[in-house]
Amino acid sequence: MNRHWLFVILGGVVEVLWVSGLKHSSNVWEWILTAIAIAISFFLIIDASKHLPVGTVYAVFTGLGTAGTVVTEMLVFGEPFSWVKTLLILVLLAGVVGLKLITGNEGSHQKGADA
Repeated sequence: MNRHWLFVILGGVVEVLWVSGLKHSSNVWEWILTAIAIAISFFLIIDASKHLPVGTVYAVFTGLGTAGTVVTEMLVFGEPFSWVKTLLILVLLAGVVGLKLITGNEGSHQKGADA
């Protein structure tokens, strides 16, 4: 895994933090931390998008953020557990992993063609 994909994954993790912050922040310091998380997340995604296919980066970023937010809400904030929700998250993550795998192969093929 290269640094740019690591940025996408870290950006998705930080997205979970700021989305939860938008819902649960109740004082100035929590709002400031939420704003900082938004800035970090966007920086990571913008940097990764300069080196990777934008559509795939966005799909992976939002997929990880969505799945992570739903799981976090269930585990940390008491959102009711649902088998249907869990199954749909697994389908979403399978799509994200598939996009990552296919993009990795296409990127290697394109670099080889350029050489």
